[in-house]
Amino acid sequence: TSGNSASILAAAEQARMMDMTVISLTGDTGGKLKPLSDILLNVPSTSTPIIQQGHLCLYHHLCEMVEARLCDG
Repeated sequence: TSGNSASILAAAEQARMMDMTVISLTGDTGGKLKPLSDILLNVPSTSTPIIQQGHLCLYHHLCEMVEARLCDG
């Protein structure tokens, strides 16, 4: 949730080197991941449970959008 995990930062850097789009879900300020992200879905809170609940809503909406796109053509 912090956007500062070494493994996630490394993955984002590798993705950028491969010219991939980086979509990040973070909390608080987005941390070090923010400038590496092409799309930042940030829950502006320092409370981990609140951030995780926000991310859960985002996951559901993203899945609905992908499903609609795949099923509707």
